[in-house]
Amino acid sequence: MENENKSNNSIKGIVHIIFAALCFSLMTLFLKLAGDLPVMEKAFFRNIVAFLITAILLFRSEDKFKIKKQSWRGILLRSIFGTAGLIANFWAVDRIGLADSNMLNKMSPFFAMLMSIFILKEEPDRLEWGALIIAFLGVIFVVKPSGGMASLPAFVGLFGGFAAGTAYTFLRKVTMGGERGAVVVMCFSLFSTIVTLPFLIFGYEPMSLKQLIFMLLAGVAAMGGQMNITAAYTYAPAKEISIFDYSQVLFAALWGILFFAELPDWYSVAGYVIIIGAGIFRWYYILHMKDKNKELKDA
Repeated sequence: MENENKSNNSIKGIVHIIFAALCFSLMTLFLKLAGDLPVMEKAFFRNIVAFLITAILLFRSEDKFKIKKQSWRGILLRSIFGTAGLIANFWAVDRIGLADSNMLNKMSPFFAMLMSIFILKEEPDRLEWGALIIAFLGVIFVVKPSGGMASLPAFVGLFGGFAAGTAYTFLRKVTMGGERGAVVVMCFSLFSTIVTLPFLIFGYEPMSLKQLIFMLLAGVAAMGGQMNITAAYTYAPAKEISIFDYSQVLFAALWGILFFAELPDWYSVAGYVIIIGAGIFRWYYILHMKDKNKELKDA
């Protein structure tokens, strides 16, 4: 019964992280459709909508804005790393292009698994490491990083991936302690909004109505992503589900075809096959083979 519940939680975690990837890919689409705006302005609108919606949801809930005493430190660290990762990613996108910055941001599952070793004491085995490395190689096929990666913006983008992965690890730690996902999302969104507000005030660039609509849609999509990523790491550890975060690359490719007529080449198709194949193998291994291998080893 215990193994069955664990398997069900893993499946729920996978579903939520795929929905999170879908929402974050939509966020990226809307930000691109909004055109050229300051990084902090994009970051502000990305979070203010999520803050307002989650605040309303919490206000209507039974416990309202109550936060568990033991959650404060984890929520703060999740908010700090999440905000740093968000700003770093947006800053890198404007300087090294969408493809390179996207690859660097997709290092977040790798860092989530790595930081889980230190923060959550969750040890992945060799096959799990191998599946993640193979999936990352697939991402390289998709985005085909250029020779300009060895630069300050590239290192900032890589830091964004590290910060996002670390934030997800603290997110799981907090939700494992029983904290509500909406509380974590609201606190992160509020923290990011406060950090970016002064830059918005002193460096605001007027937006057209079309740009404003796209920015608000980006905020709604970001909230959906945050709610689903929070739920995902509540149900399952990073080592079981973080690889499915790479599905964002597939969704982004779809939006590129539909909205910008960006047809993937054979390298990209190969990357899609590698990513999906690694995800399916890892999912099957964790849910069906890992416990059996452990039993044979212990016998």
